[in-house]
This record gives sequence, structure tokens and C-alpha cells, in this order.
Amino acid sequence: MKILKYKKLSNGQYKLTLENCQEVQLYEETILKYEFLLHGIIDNIDEAREYDKQWNIYYVALKILKARFKSSKDLRDTLLKKEYPADLVDATIDKLLQQGYLNDASFAKSYINNQIVTSSRGPLRITKDLLSKGISSDIINNEISIFTEDVQIEKINKVISVSLKSNKTRGGGVLKNKIVNDLVGLGYELSVINKVIKDYKFDNDEIIAKREYEKLYRKYSRKYSGKELEYKIKEKLYQKGLTYED
Repeated sequence: MKILKYKKLSNGQYKLTLENCQEVQLYEETILKYEFLLHGIIDNIDEAREYDKQWNIYYVALKILKARFKSSKDLRDTLLKKEYPADLVDATIDKLLQQGYLNDASFAKSYINNQIVTSSRGPLRITKDLLSKGISSDIINNEISIFTEDVQIEKINKVISVSLKSNKTRGGGVLKNKIVNDLVGLGYELSVINKVIKDYKFDNDEIIAKREYEKLYRKYSRKYSGKELEYKIKEKLYQKGLTYED
């Protein structure tokens, strides 16, 4: 079929107008392979469209990577969710790896740096995240080295400082345990946590307990009295890890 005219589009495609007034959009790579513009005719459009699918996936993948850096696994999962054929997706991933558009080592390094700067997560949590993104243990072990013990200590101190300011009604022992558990959950090494937290004092239970007792007394004395009031106050203090004898 004769090509009457063509127009290059901004997305890497050409729009071809055929003699039967049909319009066909194909990627430049397909146009070149089948030499459509050189000969001015299309005689194998179905074959060309089948070949064109791989370039469609390729350019969709590039657009995704332009919006956000991804690991090979993340990109593959994203493309499969769009219901592209698995064999074409795998071929696209291989091509992008060869061209350097995908690089799991670079992704891991960027991800770790970003987490250090923007989050409170520790190296163990970041390692778990990267494993879930398909990054190999060898790559992770090599790149996580930038999360040194000194960096951990600095970030642990910040977490503890914030926790102390926002938990002024908790008893020292309870608060210390909470902070340790929170830091473990964030992915910090317990040995480093213990090294840092030993420099903090959690021995102000008496002052906190007296303040909380008075606050609870004002609140519950409107509803309770006698032993029932005392029991209610002690119950609430116990939940905060506090005890107080007036």
C-alpha cells in the first residue's frame, strides 16, 4: 500500500497516511527496519506492528525511568502490571541494562544516600528494602558501607532527642525500652543502639510521676473518689511505666 504522506511525532513515532486514508503510527526503529519511507510503500503492516510492540514497551520503560529511577525488578514489575508480554518485557530490561539506563548498583547507591538524608531508617531496614526491590546481596553489602557507624550514631541521637521531647509523660524505664524498640524497628544495629543510649539518663521517674499523678487526680476526681480514685490513677500511671506514693 502506498504511503501518501508522513509526519514525525514528538514521542519517537511517525504517523503514516496510506492511500486508503488509513493512518498508522510506528516507531522510527520500525520505519527504518522495514524501509517504509525509502520505498514509499507498506506491504507487511501486520509484521511491522508486531515488531513495533517491543519499541512501544522500550519507550514506555524509558518514560518511567525518566520520572523515577528504578531497580530492574521494580521496572519489570511495573511493565508486567501494564499487561505487556513477559518475553518482551524481559528483552526490554536486558536492552536497558546493556545501554546503562538500568543499573542496580547505581540504584542501590542512590537509594541508600536518599534514605540517609531524608529518613530515619537504619542500614538493616534499608538492606531489607533493597532486597525486596531485587537488589543482590553483593551489591547491597558493597553500597551499604557508606552508612558507617558514625552516621548511625548521629541519626540515632536525633531519634532519641525527638523521642525524649515527645514522650515527657512516660517513665524512664518504659521510655528507654520504647526508644530501643523503635530504633530496632527502624533498622539500626543493637550494638550501636546500646553504645549510644547508655549516655542518656532515664532516672527522672519521680518528677514525672508526681506531675502525672496531679494531672490524673484533677481529671478523675470529678468522677471517682476514695480507693476507686486511687486505683484508677495508679492504673493510668502503670500504663506509663510510673508509680507514685503521695
